[in-house]
Amino acid sequence: MSDLLRRLRARGWRLTAQRRVIAEVLDGEHVHYTADEVHARAVELLPEISRASVYNTLGELVALGEVTEVNTDGRVRRYDPNAHEAHQHLVCSGCGAIRDVRLTDDPLSALPEGERFGFQVAQATVTYYGRCPECVAANAAPGPAGSPTA
Repeated sequence: MSDLLRRLRARGWRLTAQRRVIAEVLDGEHVHYTADEVHARAVELLPEISRASVYNTLGELVALGEVTEVNTDGRVRRYDPNAHEAHQHLVCSGCGAIRDVRLTDDPLSALPEGERFGFQVAQATVTYYGRCPECVAANAAPGPAGSPTA
């Protein structure tokens, strides 16, 4: 049973077939699916599941604090079931892959007092951007006439 399913059961949240499938889709490490990706995977497990059920359930899971919305590109919202462990994100600027990372230092302590401008800072979000090994390898692969691809 997935961690998300365990948490939802412990809360007494009514687990319909649709909700169970959505929770199963969100199971695993480094899961950051869009609503459409959740729907596509859920349809494989429960063909009759509607897009509206997926969107409504994701909204409920966010409202419950069991899933967080992640937006790393300013456009697409992704859903992260790793809502109860402090982490940041590492994003590939090539393919958009997202990985959870755990910082060794508190990002709040990295903001000097003089740069807080009187704010009582409650949280910090750090997102790292770079290229994943697959995108680096694809970029280094020789193109026509032995020249690297762009």
